[in-house]
Amino acid sequence: MTAGRLTGRDLAAVLVVVVVWGLNFVVMKFALRDFTPFQLGAVRYVFAVLPLILFIKPPPMARKWLLMYGLFQGVGQFGFLFLALKVGMTAALASVLLQTQVFFTALFGFVLLGERASRALQAGMLLAALGLTCFVLNHLQPAAVGSSAASLFGLLLTLCAAAMWSASNIVARRVQQLPHDYSPLAFVVWSSSVAIVPFVVLSVAFDAPEVRWQWLDARASSWLAVAYLGWMASILGYTLWTGLLKRHPANKVAPFSLGVPVVGLATGMLVLGEVITPWQWAGIALVVAALACVMLGGMVRRR
Repeated sequence: MTAGRLTGRDLAAVLVVVVVWGLNFVVMKFALRDFTPFQLGAVRYVFAVLPLILFIKPPPMARKWLLMYGLFQGVGQFGFLFLALKVGMTAALASVLLQTQVFFTALFGFVLLGERASRALQAGMLLAALGLTCFVLNHLQPAAVGSSAASLFGLLLTLCAAAMWSASNIVARRVQQLPHDYSPLAFVVWSSSVAIVPFVVLSVAFDAPEVRWQWLDARASSWLAVAYLGWMASILGYTLWTGLLKRHPANKVAPFSLGVPVVGLATGMLVLGEVITPWQWAGIALVVAALACVMLGGMVRRR
């Protein structure tokens, strides 16, 4: 890791990650037209591991780390997120609410790792709580224009997805403390393989018989969306992001992730025509302010 300035190559990598992850939510909506949430989870990770798993050796670590990361980040995060998008969460709001993983990570880090919460983090968590309150208040006013665009159940499922993402962050922190060096690409590919079987089992157990085989008739555009989720969002996005974190301190790289909800909001509104109510705009503003407080507060204080 270096403390130097981000190079042109680094900035290009940041731009690619922000755009790829920001478009990710609209692409999920397209894929869910022809796949159930559990089917989408299974095929997404089949694309993520093939053909790379045939050429990349497993990383030198205990298999429990791959298993835990794959279950939390794969089955947990995206299982809940796909369900949320299916039952009423909009792509635009999901791109913002999923970023609350920052605060869940801090909470889990405090409970499990004994990490101390800074003043910036405490202020950010307060702002985030106020933002979530605005989203809940939106559902107490059913007469508001577009208030049904994102269901309360979808909101809760998205927060569950953020909590699962934060749990995978805790696993990733423990992995970084291991004595053996490892390839980020190998870690992403082999942990992705963990999610396939659980998603297949969930599909067989909970998908209705009449939709269990609908993926065989999926449109070409839906298969392209799955390929995007597997190869671009999972493999390319996470590999570039991990590489940036290995070359530079997290406080230099993390603030760029604020661009993800901006891209997600814009594409959700422009491509899908999603409606955002005044209460939801207030919640978005507070959540983004909370993220900015956490990511930038430490640098401002040091200066």
